[in-house]
Amino acid sequence: MKTFKKDHSRSGRILVTGAAGFIGFHLCRRLLDDGYDVIGLDNLNSYYDVRLKEARLDRLKPFDNFRFVHLDLSDRDGMESLFADHRFDRVVHLAAQAGVRYSLENPHAYVESNLVGFVNILEGCRHGKVPHLVFASSSSVYGANTMMPFSVHHNVDHPVSLYAATKKANELMAHAYAALYEIPCTGLRFFTVYGPWGRPDMALFLFTDAILRGVPIDVYNRGKMKRDFTYIDDIIESVVRVMNLIPASDVNWSGDRPDPGTSFAPYKIYNIGNNNPVELMRFIETLEDTLGIKAEKNLLPMQPGDVPATFADVDDLSQDVGFKPSMPIEEGIKRFIMWYTQWGNIFHN
Repeated sequence: MKTFKKDHSRSGRILVTGAAGFIGFHLCRRLLDDGYDVIGLDNLNSYYDVRLKEARLDRLKPFDNFRFVHLDLSDRDGMESLFADHRFDRVVHLAAQAGVRYSLENPHAYVESNLVGFVNILEGCRHGKVPHLVFASSSSVYGANTMMPFSVHHNVDHPVSLYAATKKANELMAHAYAALYEIPCTGLRFFTVYGPWGRPDMALFLFTDAILRGVPIDVYNRGKMKRDFTYIDDIIESVVRVMNLIPASDVNWSGDRPDPGTSFAPYKIYNIGNNNPVELMRFIETLEDTLGIKAEKNLLPMQPGDVPATFADVDDLSQDVGFKPSMPIEEGIKRFIMWYTQWGNIFHN
């Protein structure tokens, strides 16, 4: 049986990478509200409108217990100095070069951030003796898998994009460090995250902007794709709970029948998804109903690197932390639109 060390204290210093990003911003705000000291790292790259990243940071900087570090993960000397200068009680690594389609055009960006950068994180945790590394993986690691729902106990050796391959590589690299240096590591496979302050390159932001401007929206696979849309607040609640659940060795793990979701090392993987896949066309219809405007749709084939469906098995998450995402898309989209009407159109490229 796998055992965990639970730590529910509301004190300590947390490093959050990708602090100006969508998930990173929301996590920092939650941790700051909870009383943690937070050091937020980001390189503020131009993958999407930097003004949105700066606006997120502007809402974190007034906190006395927040410090921002402008640094690139691939800067080895800078990362070594960061870990040498600070003792971190937790590292939550969310920074990455995101986007499946962008990886087809700019592969080297993924190597520098998602591979080189992650080695620097692992080395920092090793030499800094960090008690727990929590890192973002992705539902994209399931790749060509078709058995639903996707389980952390399934093999995931067939990625269909470079982005997915780098995320799988992160899981393998973390496992190696957990095995070699006994660094407790937990990987989180996020499923299609959406909500206020979201990324402008993602579907909900793109669709909302286009519909409000009367521009046709591109609907891939003719809207028949299914996604396990997961609201940002559910993501953050899951991360905070996992952060304080430090994995230990699974004494029942067997090399004869290796379980990908756990290990003889202090290592664990969780899916974080809504456990309720929604067809893209229904998602669009809910958005139309919320806006009170019908969208003009360009029905297109599926793009390279995409998968037809995602569906998260969250039994392990629910069992271990006593929580699972559950926000209905009707309410989640409503909350996004409330934010967007005030802020979102300012930041769209």
